[in-house]
Amino acid sequence: MERYAEMFARLDAKNEGAFVPFVMIGDPDLAQSEAIICQLVESGADALELGIPYSDPIADGPTIQAASIRAHKSNVTVAKCFELLARVRSKYPQVPIGLLLYSNLVMAQSIDGFYKKASDAGVDSILVADVPIREAAPFQKAADANGISQILIAPPNATDETMEKIGEYSKGYTYLLGRAGVTGAETAVEIPAAELIARLTAHKCAPPLLGFGISTPAQVKSAIDAGAAGAISGSATVNLIAANLDNNDAMLSALGEFVQSMKAATAKG
Repeated sequence: MERYAEMFARLDAKNEGAFVPFVMIGDPDLAQSEAIICQLVESGADALELGIPYSDPIADGPTIQAASIRAHKSNVTVAKCFELLARVRSKYPQVPIGLLLYSNLVMAQSIDGFYKKASDAGVDSILVADVPIREAAPFQKAADANGISQILIAPPNATDETMEKIGEYSKGYTYLLGRAGVTGAETAVEIPAAELIARLTAHKCAPPLLGFGISTPAQVKSAIDAGAAGAISGSATVNLIAANLDNNDAMLSALGEFVQSMKAATAKG
C-alpha cells in the first residue's frame, strides 16, 4: 500500500507525474507477457496496471477484449497470473502493481481468498471494474485486511455524494475516467479534467490518475497540466502488442519507445 505514496513523493520531488501503462496478463502468452511487463518497467513506467483475462469484460472495448481472448487461448488462469505477478514483484520490489479486473474473478476464489493471494503475490491495489461504490464494502474490507488499496473510480458525472465516499474510502490512487463509455484509444479523453480534479482534491481523495482515451504524450501532458497526479494508458499499449504478434522483439521495442515517450510527457511546467 505504501508503494504508491512513496512513488508520488518521489515524483513530486522531481516535479513529474506518473505514467502507468495497462496490459493484460498472459497476452499473447505467459512468457511474452512477462517479458512485456518487465519491458514496461525498464522503459520508465512508474507503476503497472494489469488485467486478468475474463470472458465478459463489459467495461472494455474491442482492443482489450481481444487481449483477453488471446490470453484465454494461451490457457492463462488466475493461478498462473499470480505466479507471474510474484516473479515480477521479486524483480521490481518498489514498483506499485495494481490489478484491474471483474468481480466474478474475485468471487470465484472468495473475496478474502482472492485478496490474500493477491497480497501474497505482491499486489498493491485492486480495482474491480463492475462494482460500484455502493456495493464495494466487502471488497474494501478484504482489501484492508490484506494490506491492499481498493481503488475507486471517479466518473465524469460524479455527484458530491460519490466524491465524499471516494474521499472517505480511497487509498493508493483514484481512477479518474477521462470520458464515459468503454475503454479504447480510438476515442480521446474529453472531460474538463481540471474541474473534476479540483473537486477530488476538495474531498481529500487519493491522488487522481486519468485514464480512458489516453494514447499520446500530448494527452499525458494535458492530464498533468490539469492537476492529475498521472495518466494511465491501456488500449494504446495493448494495440502495440496486437500490431506485433508475429515479432516478439519488435513488440518489446515498440512498447519501450511508447513508454519512454509517454513518460517524458509527465514533466511538469
